Amino acid sequence: MPLKNTIRWGAISQCLHWLTLVLLLLLAWIGLRMGALPNGPDKIATYALHKSIGLCVLAIVLLRIGWRLFAGSPTPLTDSPHWQHRIAQLTHIALYVLLLAMPLSGWLLNSAAGFPLQWFGLFNLPALTGHNDALHALAVQTHETLFWTLVALVLLHAAAAFYHHLFMGDATLARMLPRGWLRAAQPETPDA
Repeated sequence: MPLKNTIRWGAISQCLHWLTLVLLLLLAWIGLRMGALPNGPDKIATYALHKSIGLCVLAIVLLRIGWRLFAGSPTPLTDSPHWQHRIAQLTHIALYVLLLAMPLSGWLLNSAAGFPLQWFGLFNLPALTGHNDALHALAVQTHETLFWTLVALVLLHAAAAFYHHLFMGDATLARMLPRGWLRAAQPETPDA
């Protein structure tokens, strides 16, 4: 499998895509549970884990953006109308923006609360701001709104991939999986 993107997403793009999804699912599971935990060491450890994984997502998204700029995108499928390509492009941009905004809003939330931000207990990251209760409340609301917006957009993104696979029979979904995992009814290119 080629590393760079050609008619398919290359191995690195696929790996980063699925790693991001796994980490997002883990973050969502932890994030939706951690507020209800009783105060104590377990709650502190859970919050710290959530923050560390969020920082990993931030780093991976920056890496994904850099890789995408270097490796490009696969060539568009020829059977899809132009408006679908445009919506896909806009959706990808929105996903990248949200994937950057989510961890940054969490970092701001943490900074405004006056807590140190550590990455898996190995080192501290600088605070984005000093302790500020009003900013903390705004950052909490923003972080939650961004989360639910990201959930909606990810579900739309996945639904579109399944729609293309199940109803259009094209290779949209198959191109993001290792070759041979999923067959499209129509080939990836007219001469494939």
